[in-house]
Amino acid sequence: MGIHTFFTSLNDLERIIRAPGRFKFEEHNVAAHSWKVSQYAMLFATIEERAGQTINWKSLYEKTINHDFAEVFIGDIKTPVKHSSPELKEMIAKVEEGMMEKFILTEIPEEFQGVFFDRMKEGKDHTIEGRLLELADKLDQFYESFAELKRGNSDPEFAKMYRIALTKLLNIPLTASVDYFKNVMLQDVMSEETAIDVQELTRQVLQD
Repeated sequence: MGIHTFFTSLNDLERIIRAPGRFKFEEHNVAAHSWKVSQYAMLFATIEERAGQTINWKSLYEKTINHDFAEVFIGDIKTPVKHSSPELKEMIAKVEEGMMEKFILTEIPEEFQGVFFDRMKEGKDHTIEGRLLELADKLDQFYESFAELKRGNSDPEFAKMYRIALTKLLNIPLTASVDYFKNVMLQDVMSEETAIDVQELTRQVLQD
């Protein structure tokens, strides 16, 4: 019990594989995902800051690093399933919230509980830090699905994931970040040689 339990539970995140149950050329775990999300968010927060936005960097890092800790309790649920209905998405969020609350009250020393409740709450909100988290989270889904399509993984799940992630990225209300992603990064993506025609898939999303 105590912080020792919290620290040892972090190892479990290394064993939770993203997009479970599908053939993948590259496996990705939740711990690595959280680290990548923090890196993406750091870059796009810099872009937003240069565009005149004020960034709460402490809040940003806390949101990104901790955003998927609750998956230690329920595992990774595939995005198409999680987003199949608003009701299901809300139910999953409530389960995660309840289990996180129980974990904090049971395992975290009382002197730190308030801090943990604040840091482990849902980070995707209407603050600029929350929107940067949302963008960074979707960007990792975008890159994971892109990597599979690039290498010729014909599982339609990855084309679906790519479409969902790209559509979401293009519609996040962060003008400077989305412009950079669309006009710089996406052009690099479309210039790569891929086994599956990612360029056409991207053009379809851009036209919708």
